[in-house]
Amino acid sequence: MGSARVLIVDDEEDVRDALRDGLTPYGHKVETAADGPEALEKIRNSQYDIAIIDLKMPKMDGIELLRSIRSIDDSIEAVMLTAFATVSSAVSALKLGAFDYLTKPTRMEEINHVITNIMEKRSLKEENTFLKKRLDEQKEFGVLVSISPKMREINEIIHRISANDSPIFIEGESGTGKELVARAIHFNSKRAQKAFIPVNCGAIPHHLLESELFGHKKGSFTGAISDNVGLFRAADSGTLFLDEIGEMPGFLQVKLLRVLQDQEIRPVGSTQTIPTDVRLIAATNADVDEALAQKALRNDLYYRLSVVHIKIPPLRERKGDIPILVHHFIKIFNEKYNRRVKSVAPACMETFAYYDWPGNVRELENVVERAFALNCDEVLMPQNLPSKLLQRRSNTRLSKPGAMPTIGEMERQLIEQALSECGGNKGRAADMLGVGRKTIYRKIKKYGISA
Repeated sequence: MGSARVLIVDDEEDVRDALRDGLTPYGHKVETAADGPEALEKIRNSQYDIAIIDLKMPKMDGIELLRSIRSIDDSIEAVMLTAFATVSSAVSALKLGAFDYLTKPTRMEEINHVITNIMEKRSLKEENTFLKKRLDEQKEFGVLVSISPKMREINEIIHRISANDSPIFIEGESGTGKELVARAIHFNSKRAQKAFIPVNCGAIPHHLLESELFGHKKGSFTGAISDNVGLFRAADSGTLFLDEIGEMPGFLQVKLLRVLQDQEIRPVGSTQTIPTDVRLIAATNADVDEALAQKALRNDLYYRLSVVHIKIPPLRERKGDIPILVHHFIKIFNEKYNRRVKSVAPACMETFAYYDWPGNVRELENVVERAFALNCDEVLMPQNLPSKLLQRRSNTRLSKPGAMPTIGEMERQLIEQALSECGGNKGRAADMLGVGRKTIYRKIKKYGISA
């Protein structure tokens, strides 16, 4: 998660030096303060991610310092350290928003583990904020950038199911936008202000996945140097997105089924269950019927998860979306790279239409970004496209003359769909397509479209 900017506040010089020397090798940028007033002065003049604060100090104790920090910079996470732990002091610190409360002496690995958890939480929060902004920017398209009937139907389903907490099962090929659909459901729901946490079940080793999901107690297995709350508790009151659910081992599918039934989890190494309030969204890029037949996915778990089943069509089945997606990506990359690309050459768009997009929307995004990197003009040209796309266009033209629609036919269909989506409003249709109003009036006249 990268390095953290850490401020250590302790009245004992040996402790400050030990923490600084111990945390620096992990890549963190560490500064120290001998007391509360010095710490506040540093915070007013510098930026920090985390403050590690000794509870008992002269001049100003840790609780008072934490209260003052909150009034200056509420984004700083606090970790309290003390050799004299009491229930009352722990409660006071946690009420003020301290992230954790550790007892001296503390192992450096444990402190670094807490810092890593803080930075992961911050990264997820920032990602959620960024993606919510992107989703908000797409309101004119409903939830997803699309004007195809199939995707409009999915948009309508998203709006209907966002109001309740039923589990969702999303099926679709890699790159079709399963996580985007899951995020759209979350950000349109009453849980939108809470965490959205995606988990790729196939990317985490099986022997670690249980601990990652449900948490563990310190010492419950080799390497468990501190308690871990787990992703279910991290997503409390929010949404947990389990991608590639078919990659989850069978014994964990059984445990997940129990969580869905009882609404509680039990961390590894614990005898206590903990109530959980999380909306579950699961997804797979595999054929569901085949996964069930091969027992990669348990029938009982699938039926519990698929209260609502959403199947996202691949891009090759909705090629009418390609122009609007391309213009959407141009808008994003213009902002990202500070460019002013205005359009795509017709031959370039025609090339997109001939290609089958096995990587779906993700591949299209990658191709547009590549064209941005290679192109210096205001129009993206075919020579900036990968050779496999150009070859596919050439082969298709030679083997199936007339099989693909012309760019004019695609353009007409796209304008007609946009006008239909916008209730005949030409200005909104132009905005949706990313073209000027004069352009859409001219095209409507050119193609004889009634509007």
